[in-house]
Amino acid sequence: MYNSKVGAILALLLVVFITAAGCTGPGSQLPEEGGPDYPIDSLVLTTVDRTVLPVPVPLTSPALNPDQVANFSEYGYGVWEFGEGLGYEKRLDLMPDGYTPGSDTNTKKLLTFFAMSDIHITDKESPGQVVYYGYKWGVISGYSPAMLYTTHVLDAAVQTVNALHKEDPFDFGIFLGDAINSGQYNELRWYIDVLDGRTVNPDSGDRDDPIPGPLNDYQDQYRAAGLDESIRWYQALGNHDHFWMGLFPPDDHVNSALTGNAVLELGNIFSDPRQLKSRGFYMGAIDGRTPYGDIIGAGPVTDFPDGAPTVPADQNRSFLSRTEGIGEFLDSPSSPKGHGFNQSDRTTGFACYSFEPRSDVPIKVIVLDDTQRDDDPGEGSSGFGSIDQERYDWLVQELESGQAEGKLMIIAAHIPIVIQEDEAGLSSLMKWSQYAAVSDVDLIAKLQTYPNLMVWISGHRHQNTVIPIKSPDVDRPELGFWQVETASLREFPQQFRIFEVVYNGDDTVSIFATNVDPAVRDGSPAAQSRSYAIAAQQIFQSPVEMKPSGAYNAELVLQLTPEMQEILQKTGRDL
Repeated sequence: MYNSKVGAILALLLVVFITAAGCTGPGSQLPEEGGPDYPIDSLVLTTVDRTVLPVPVPLTSPALNPDQVANFSEYGYGVWEFGEGLGYEKRLDLMPDGYTPGSDTNTKKLLTFFAMSDIHITDKESPGQVVYYGYKWGVISGYSPAMLYTTHVLDAAVQTVNALHKEDPFDFGIFLGDAINSGQYNELRWYIDVLDGRTVNPDSGDRDDPIPGPLNDYQDQYRAAGLDESIRWYQALGNHDHFWMGLFPPDDHVNSALTGNAVLELGNIFSDPRQLKSRGFYMGAIDGRTPYGDIIGAGPVTDFPDGAPTVPADQNRSFLSRTEGIGEFLDSPSSPKGHGFNQSDRTTGFACYSFEPRSDVPIKVIVLDDTQRDDDPGEGSSGFGSIDQERYDWLVQELESGQAEGKLMIIAAHIPIVIQEDEAGLSSLMKWSQYAAVSDVDLIAKLQTYPNLMVWISGHRHQNTVIPIKSPDVDRPELGFWQVETASLREFPQQFRIFEVVYNGDDTVSIFATNVDPAVRDGSPAAQSRSYAIAAQQIFQSPVEMKPSGAYNAELVLQLTPEMQEILQKTGRDL
């Protein structure tokens, strides 16, 4: 069996139409006229109503390698079933001793929004991926049999949002970074095009059709649903969005591999001090001509006496800098223009902004770019959390103004500020940079001076976790805030979150954080992706918080200042 290693940080895509084992629901249907080519299940629920539970691999089954995709079904890998719903755990960690919750009646809804993170849209056929790291070294972010379907999973998640929006409208949606995997132009265009409801062709290099005919394999062009045009969506930057594989600014060697035809040669960039200059292994690629996305061109250089293995080249695989990536969001017809970014950001690369979702509710969202700069000192990778002095000064100014104006505040960033750290595991590559303008300890201390700060939401670690950051003063519990992380759409559990902010009758605020499994139709690409994501987790034995479903639903209670209580008594919509 494969073990999870310290390796890369995050994601890729994979395979064909086979009914997701263990799943129940309506069979595949032709889409309605003008509708998406891959419609979701007609029954759309959150994890409060039901959960997705992996079925354990039979004890009699052999251990499989992650690329033995054709054998998954035979040996019971990737099978899932529906389980009971998961209620809300009422969390009072930040409340004063002796606090007793009041009645749930007489409450006001202030805000409802969704958050998705770590989607990792992946050009699986690119010669600049690191398939070998997963294929042979056990790094799930290098290779996973969910690689082929990243655009399809996003399309299903978008349709799920649209269905939930009809029942209870969202005020906005926010994407918390790592939209793409390798920093490539074509990956970002696929991502934006899915959200905008355009035609998507998730194929690069030569045009491949592993199974002849339309809409029957992972390479086929399809029409995405697009996010409901009434939902404004915003974007935060992640490390994968402007670093190659989320780890390094690409050098000439990597850049030439991305747009060329020779499969990338590297060594172990995690243990070799030469990092991107290390050599010895061809990283491999996915053969888009094959139904199961076979791995080609991966192995020690000595296995290829005729030179580097090759794949069809594609100039659309070119790497995007931070400024170029920001510019692509300005080329999107959906609202708001630029999705938080403006023309100035396209020049400067400054990717922080704030907005107020509702004019009648005093809540401010502060979107913070807490990824490293290209010129940051080396720490083994560029996947750490960091802000420079300019971003720190901006953040303080936004917090100061929000506090002075009597607004509750949400910070949305890709990388969490607090990590329950395991130095021997993946978290050792995800902590706060020692070279940041402000340390994580000092930043938390500063954040604890703003009683109106409610929550820091983030992704990055592909986990659903909730961490209370308690007030340093027992007499001022309102100085505490929550950190809520959201899982990835690539790896199991493939979930996003709904956040509902509610003003309670006892003058407290509750944040209801709810996980959602995308509604997938039997036989669809998204259903196949779920099966493969579960199989990958079973093979790699990668850690998943909140087993067995990966979901965690919680009501997070916060103390308010007397000033905010008075303001909110005059605000909000009755539930």
